[in-house]
Amino acid sequence: MPHAQYHNTMMPNYPTYIYLHGFASSPHSAKAKYLRECFQRCQIDIKVPDLNQGDFSHLTLTRQLKQVEAEFPPAPAPVAIIGSSFGGLTAAWLGQRHRQVQRLVLLAPAFQFISHWLPILGEEKVQRWQTEKYLPLYHYGEKQSLPLHYEFVLDMRQYQEQHLLSPVSTLILHGRHDEVIPIQASRDFAATRPWVRLVELDSDHALGNVLDEIWQEICQFLEVRY
Repeated sequence: MPHAQYHNTMMPNYPTYIYLHGFASSPHSAKAKYLRECFQRCQIDIKVPDLNQGDFSHLTLTRQLKQVEAEFPPAPAPVAIIGSSFGGLTAAWLGQRHRQVQRLVLLAPAFQFISHWLPILGEEKVQRWQTEKYLPLYHYGEKQSLPLHYEFVLDMRQYQEQHLLSPVSTLILHGRHDEVIPIQASRDFAATRPWVRLVELDSDHALGNVLDEIWQEICQFLEVRY
């Protein structure tokens, strides 16, 4: 796609677009494929890194942040990030850390992730995870169970969401029937940050039934012509 390369290299004010998939997902997820195709139709390149890095077992938020930072163009070239679930949480922290991140689109972002997830696992399983160091989890991208190291939890605890205060223009799209990350997490986040706009959708965590609506919102927010 010669035009896509033209957009990102010849126009200094045109942002680098990056899509971040969710936890235990992959660049081949339904949302990743859909959005990549949408951007391609607009002759725009979008980076979709594999956040598993071939080693899901040692995934941490810190590792994910470093990986995505390596995808950034030299500062101060602008960046716009679309992140799904845990990828959305990652995007929020990248916006906090880098001024060149000018727009964020967060799809059912995993705010309060640990506080939602650990009670679902149950105290006994969490204690066993802490003792044995690895917990088998179903990985939707790999379609099999893979072990995750307890360092994931320890690493997450250093990222306190009350510190996400950089006023990056942000659009959150969240399903009212989300069974993984309750929409209240996004309501709480948006309530104290006037630079955040929350759109509530009639959907669940996957957002699979509202992809066209999501794309329209993204185009309007990122000023993409389609």
